[in-house]
Amino acid sequence: MTGAADFASGKGHRDENFPVASRLVRPQLRPAILAFYRFARAADDVADHETVGCAEKLAQLDHMEAGLCGKAGTSAEGEALHAVLQDRGLTDRHALDLLEAFRRDVTKRRYADWNELMDYCRYSAAPVGRFVLDLHGEPHTIWPFNDALCTALQVINHLQDCAKDYRKLDRVYIPIEALAAHGVGVEALADRVASPELRKVITSLARRTATLLDQSRPFANRIADRRLALEVGVIQALADNLSLRLTRRDPLSERVHHHPVEAIGLALGGGLGVAARRLGRMLGYKQTGLHGSRG
Repeated sequence: MTGAADFASGKGHRDENFPVASRLVRPQLRPAILAFYRFARAADDVADHETVGCAEKLAQLDHMEAGLCGKAGTSAEGEALHAVLQDRGLTDRHALDLLEAFRRDVTKRRYADWNELMDYCRYSAAPVGRFVLDLHGEPHTIWPFNDALCTALQVINHLQDCAKDYRKLDRVYIPIEALAAHGVGVEALADRVASPELRKVITSLARRTATLLDQSRPFANRIADRRLALEVGVIQALADNLSLRLTRRDPLSERVHHHPVEAIGLALGGGLGVAARRLGRMLGYKQTGLHGSRG
């Protein structure tokens, strides 16, 4: 294997659980987001390949970093993203942070506790949203809301895919401390149906994730770009519903992912909620201005 394309899973941005560069985003910004996505997707496929050894994976991730930093002939995905970043005057820090997460995926298969998982999400999840915010010219002061939402999305994905990750990659993101608190070992993830004890673990983590979503709830209202705010509202609504489902469904034996019709309904509700709040604020400002002028 000589390039990231040789590791490709065939998964694209339309296959993700949450919107990526949807039509809500300004058209002129979508190519840059997709370049970032393709870089992340390629690195993820390298880290998750089931038959390639760790040394070869790490070498390929190094090639991607070299391309990201502008070295020609090292990585098509890295070089493409480098060009986008140079053209728009954006930092490569977020993409480099992602590579740190993917290197951990190659070398680290267990997480001791919630704090250790949160540190991983700082590199695997938060940089994605931070890049999109930088691309839109949004202030860094709203990063904490972004980080809470992106981290929640990451944990939701981990919980949905906990059995698959264990069976195919022997990788467990569920903190060992949480499993031990309910007398469960990682081997329980190989069962066809989750035991009552494992269900308690997943439910408790889903509830902690819901707390992250509570922290991110003001996010859409703090975003200046109207279209990006609508997309964040859609993502928040989808995530809220999935975290609730994980308290009620067994990801080992039941579908947690949304069916397309379900996703559309939730997306409409999330987007309309943001639109209504923005309209309400705009009308409130106008009324305040009118009252002030009368005074």
